[in-house]
Amino acid sequence: MSSPRVDRRRTVAVIGPGDCTDPGLLRAARDVGAGLADAGYAVVTGGLGGVMAAAGAGAAEHGGTVIGVLPGTDANAANDAVTIALPTGLGQGRNVVVASADAVIAIGGSWGTLSEIALARRMNRPVVVLDGWRVDGPPAGDQPIAATDAAAAVREVVSRLS
Repeated sequence: MSSPRVDRRRTVAVIGPGDCTDPGLLRAARDVGAGLADAGYAVVTGGLGGVMAAAGAGAAEHGGTVIGVLPGTDANAANDAVTIALPTGLGQGRNVVVASADAVIAIGGSWGTLSEIALARRMNRPVVVLDGWRVDGPPAGDQPIAATDAAAAVREVVSRLS
């Protein structure tokens, strides 16, 4: 008897401020989510508002899978774009969302976003930053990659995961 097939689709975490209201950043997040879905990647977010909701909406509008790693214990707290809600009860500790992804795209900047970027790099995940933190100091080749727009961010991630 064989086991059911597991979906081994590659995943990209899209991270950024949950309280973001900047129309430009929200549009970029939506475009990143759409681009990732079009490229066949599942999108992992923190499952709440701001950049997370915009990226999820873009992916969902393009038929993509959106996984929301929630800080609380209520799956119903997830934004409407989330396909699979994972309530963790971990609060800010759920920033380990980057551990579940093959690569990370960070849009905008907040302290939580910076901690996720650092954790992702410690785990050797490619990180592309769009309109967010610039990290100086790591050795050459270990720094996050800067992207100029949503399409460039998606291209950078896809090229590193191919």
